[in-house]
Amino acid sequence: MLIGNKEFDVVNHSYIMGILNVTPDSFSDGGKWNDIDRALKHTEEMITDGAAIIDIGGESTRPGYIHINDEEEINRVVPYIEAVKKRFDIPVSIDTYKAGVARAAVDAGADFINDIWGFKGDKDMAKVVAGANIPCCIMHNRDIEKNPYNNLLEDILSDLRESVEIGLDAGVKKEMMISDPGIGFGKTYEDNLIVMKNVEMLHKLGLPILLGTSRKSMIGLTLDLPVDERVEGTIATTVIGVIKKCAFIRVHDVKENYRSLKMTEKILEA
Repeated sequence: MLIGNKEFDVVNHSYIMGILNVTPDSFSDGGKWNDIDRALKHTEEMITDGAAIIDIGGESTRPGYIHINDEEEINRVVPYIEAVKKRFDIPVSIDTYKAGVARAAVDAGADFINDIWGFKGDKDMAKVVAGANIPCCIMHNRDIEKNPYNNLLEDILSDLRESVEIGLDAGVKKEMMISDPGIGFGKTYEDNLIVMKNVEMLHKLGLPILLGTSRKSMIGLTLDLPVDERVEGTIATTVIGVIKKCAFIRVHDVKENYRSLKMTEKILEA
């Protein structure tokens, strides 16, 4: 799979996607990187530590987050996308479910769209992806208060198949889509553990898998630890993700997760 000017072997290898939140209220690092100089320094550190993609987000998606409009989100993310692309030779992802933000991000140089609503949050998102002809991650998400699960795993697959069809109908090529089980979104603690255990089921879709568990509540609740002490729990999920052939692992703590990824791959290759 070509992302930006980099070729990714999504069948045989796993890659680290480093998180760069430029929000004031992200659940784990809100306000930490919403200064361009600090953000660029952190990006450089993530690249040195093994990140293959940088995922830039301008609106927090933590529980109870504050919604912002397209204009505010664009004003947050575009300067960072432009700065990272100017300074570093690395693919950049935009973490947004809004078509207008995605369009502006692509114009600024984004190489990848990471949509937490899998084309279902904004009816124009699939058209933007098709027009840009760049890869897009379709994450599983659901309002479980309005639409509870009948069968958790089968319902997740069914929901993601709907996302794939929305993309295909809009002209998105299947080889440009990546799936994400959506751990931490529209799921209970127990649901998240079951999905993590069975994440390889997403291979049935015929798409590469992106896994995002970094510092999430599933880890915090299991280990009874605050957000800034969840790196070991995240590493455990990274190792499982690599074993189950997830192509991309989205994390905050790049160095630790990259090293565990490489060690796991080497053992599997032996």
